[in-house]
Amino acid sequence: VQLQASGGGLVLPGGSLRLSCLASGRRFNMNFLAWFRQASGKEREFVGSITWSGGSPVYANSVKGRFTISRDNAKDTVYLQMNDLRPEDTAVYFCAGRQNRLVLSAQADSRAYEWWGQGTQVTVSS
Repeated sequence: VQLQASGGGLVLPGGSLRLSCLASGRRFNMNFLAWFRQASGKEREFVGSITWSGGSPVYANSVKGRFTISRDNAKDTVYLQMNDLRPEDTAVYFCAGRQNRLVLSAQADSRAYEWWGQGTQVTVSS
């Protein structure tokens, strides 16, 4: 499985961006995908997750109500819609996948994911 994240850029505070994560290869092996982010000098942080076969997304408290994760099965793509962006959202954003869904308590552990995209930079600044 290969993951390719895209859509990052520079945006003003309060603005919006939509990131995409395109899955290729043996995509049918991957049923669970998450978004992480890593700000400069900080540890990688869980943003949210979605199960490819159905169910509601899960979000970190820091982005709940502002970010939305969705999927397009026909395009093998998962999206991260980010609204009301804040300077503290500045980070490199990664998508990560694994075969099976994780229990909620384990989803934030980056070591649990088998495949990673290359990351896309999001900068929120005036």
